[in-house]
Amino acid sequence: MREARQTPSPKEMVGVPVVLGLGSNQGDSRKILGDARGALGEILEETRAASFFETEPLLVTDQGRFLNTALSGRYRGEPRELLDHIHRIEARFGRDRKKERRWGERPLDIDILLFGDLVLSEPPELEIPHPRLTERRFALVPLLELFPDAADPRTGRAYRVFMEELPPQGIYYAGGGEYTKW
Repeated sequence: MREARQTPSPKEMVGVPVVLGLGSNQGDSRKILGDARGALGEILEETRAASFFETEPLLVTDQGRFLNTALSGRYRGEPRELLDHIHRIEARFGRDRKKERRWGERPLDIDILLFGDLVLSEPPELEIPHPRLTERRFALVPLLELFPDAADPRTGRAYRVFMEELPPQGIYYAGGGEYTKW
């Protein structure tokens, strides 16, 4: 008698589309972000990277500008597992969450912006979509570069509409020699 074989779920076959936001304002931020994208490429499939954007700090303003980007890919696992991978990668690049000030300088920050159309709240560490995504141009600009029609899975509202409603926040395109303010 043959054993029944369970059909794999779509997540197991192709992975869940995810978008991660990356930022750095300590050390060689461009190299750190580039290397971090490479490290994330070891756990994500079909990755695509947004441009780099230089951004003024938002909440804690007595620190240097950040370099931000976004990375999309497919992940074959659960959100908590992805967060654990992210924390290990951040630590590899010198981030020590116990010693840093909230919203302060850091060599590497990686946030899960989107995990498919999942809405999940396990505060304080795991909230998807990212709880402040709609307030942050530095996250929205690279996200929308990758997915111009992306919408909030909670409301269905386009992220570009959220961004249009935000005041300027000092976002500059950092690819090449010309800077364009957002």
